[in-house]
Amino acid sequence: MPKQKNTLKAPNWVEGELRLAGALDSRIIGLLRAINQTGSLNKAAKQMGLSYKGAWQIIERANNGSPKALVITVTGGSKGGGTCLTEAGRSLLDLFTDLEQQHQRFLDQVNRKLSENLDTVLLLQRLVVKTSAKNQIFGKVTSIELGAVYAEVTVNLKGGEKIISSISLTSLSELGLKVDSDAVLLINSVDIMLIIDSEPTKISARNRLSCSIIRVQEDAVNAEVIVLLPGGVTLVAMITQQSAQTMELIPGKPAWALFKSNAPIIGCIPAINSIC
Repeated sequence: MPKQKNTLKAPNWVEGELRLAGALDSRIIGLLRAINQTGSLNKAAKQMGLSYKGAWQIIERANNGSPKALVITVTGGSKGGGTCLTEAGRSLLDLFTDLEQQHQRFLDQVNRKLSENLDTVLLLQRLVVKTSAKNQIFGKVTSIELGAVYAEVTVNLKGGEKIISSISLTSLSELGLKVDSDAVLLINSVDIMLIIDSEPTKISARNRLSCSIIRVQEDAVNAEVIVLLPGGVTLVAMITQQSAQTMELIPGKPAWALFKSNAPIIGCIPAINSIC
C-alpha cells in the first residue's frame, strides 16, 4: 500500500491582506466577484453582507478611480436587466484572483519555513496564548507521578525552577501530557503567598520558589507585588496593602513565593502537526 503524503498545512503564523494600489482589496474584489456570479448588485450586496447603498458606493468609487468602467447596469432584455462586469472589470477580477493564488502560495511557503525552526515555533506558540491569569509561565514536563485519582506533574522552568501541578487523571489523559511535553502554567495572583523569612520548611504548600521583590503597586486595599525568580521568570502576587507594609516590601528584598499544587492550571502546547 503506497505511503500517504502528509498534507497537513503549516499554522498561519504569518498573515497578510492583498491590496493593490492601496485601494483595491478583497472587499471590493469580493463584490465584483459576487456581481459576476449573480448578475445583480442587490444579490451581490446581500452575499457580501452590505446594504444596497453601501455596495453601490463601493462600485462608484471603483468606477471613478478606474480608467475604464468596471461595472455597468443593463436595462431591459429577456432577463429584465441587471448589473454586470465590463471587460475591464473581468480582467481586473482575473488579475486579482491570480495574484491571490500567488499571495497565498507565498504565505504558505513562509509559514512552512517558520514551522521548520523549532525555536521560532516555540516562541510563536507562546505568544498566541491569551488568558486573564496574571501569571503565565512556560516550561517542560520532567516527571508525572500517578495517584489513584490525581497526578502530580512537575514542570521545569527555563531557569531550572520546578513547579508541581496537581491535575485529575482524566484531565491528564485529555491533555495528552507526557514527559518532555512543552507546557504552560496559569496561576492566579491571589493564590500566591509571599513570606520574607528564611526558607520555609513546615508548610503544606508544595511549591516554594526563592525570589526577590521587583516592585510593589498599592491601591486603597490591595498590593500587587511583582517578584523575580533566579532564572528570570517573574510572578505577580496579590496581597493586602497592610501585609505589604508589615513585611516592608521594597525592591531587591529577598522573599519566597508559595502556592499549593492545585493552584497552577496546566495546559499543553501541541507540537507542530502532532498532538502533545
